[in-house]
Amino acid sequence: MTIRPVVIWGDPVLHTRAAEVAAFDDDLRTLIADMFATMDAANGVGLAAPQIGVGLRIFTWALPNDDDAPERGVVVNPSLTIGKISGTDPDPDDHAEGCLSFPGEYYPLQRADWARLTGFDGDGNPVDVGATGWFARCLQHEYDHLDGKLYVDRLLPRWGKKAKKAAKANGWTTAGNTWMPGVDPDPFGH
Repeated sequence: MTIRPVVIWGDPVLHTRAAEVAAFDDDLRTLIADMFATMDAANGVGLAAPQIGVGLRIFTWALPNDDDAPERGVVVNPSLTIGKISGTDPDPDDHAEGCLSFPGEYYPLQRADWARLTGFDGDGNPVDVGATGWFARCLQHEYDHLDGKLYVDRLLPRWGKKAKKAAKANGWTTAGNTWMPGVDPDPFGH
């Protein structure tokens, strides 16, 4: 297992739809192990392959939940179905999200309270997970990464302006910015 650098908002890999995984092989299993190691070192609850510069449709999660789902998991080539998003004005305290690729910042975003995730594990076995609450939010967040979207791309205009100012102030508007979990200070203060 290798901890990999996390790429930051300005990198094109984060804004490009990730490619389908074609082979369930040892290279894929090594990538998944590296993703878990990176996610754990970053104190993250999820990590998509594009966040470590790999444009493939894979993400991991580590989040206790009340659903019939494992607290740690991986999905390859996923599909996601979500429930209706209720309300339009997210509460800054109850709906705040953060992202390892937009480090140290939190902004409110309304998400669906329910999601169903299907796909495959690292060996090609089917994955079918239902999720509610924060777990559903995590799955939606990570799935967005695979379609080239970050949560800050979905913010209401007043929050989106603040996020763009933060990106500019932090120098994140160009490619090449990364941070190294376990080496650099934790941007979320864990």
